[in-house]
Amino acid sequence: MKKAVIIMLISTLFISMAGFAHAKEVSFTQEDRDRLIRLETTVKEFKESVDKRFEQVDKRFEQVDKRFEQVDKRFEQVDKRFEQMFTFLWILTGIFTAIMVGNIGFAYWDRRTIIRRAKEETIAEIEKEGRLKDMIGALRDLSKTDEKVARVLKQFNLL
Repeated sequence: MKKAVIIMLISTLFISMAGFAHAKEVSFTQEDRDRLIRLETTVKEFKESVDKRFEQVDKRFEQVDKRFEQVDKRFEQVDKRFEQMFTFLWILTGIFTAIMVGNIGFAYWDRRTIIRRAKEETIAEIEKEGRLKDMIGALRDLSKTDEKVARVLKQFNLL
């Protein structure tokens, strides 16, 4: 009896498996085939549109790269212009410094020369027309009678 139950169970198992195998088998219909063709067409169209989008994005990135290059060139031009301006300012500073040094030197030399000439003219004027002339004249008259005064005046080239 035990054997009969086991055989029955095994046969039931085989029968149920055969039923599952039969249930799993699905037939491929024309409708399924058409559906797959439509799906494949849609995927191709989607892929083509994605490829076009990527190409557009690549073109935009290239344009952005070109703009960045233009901006870099513009910055280089501005840098060169600043360098030229600073060089020009240094040249102007050098010229201004040289002019000022020359001007101050000329003013010092001119002042010294004028002061020296003014001293000489003042001394000459005093000797010509001042009390000193009268005193020298008096000493010359005194030197005619006094030998010591004559010697002193000769020594200073006043006689």
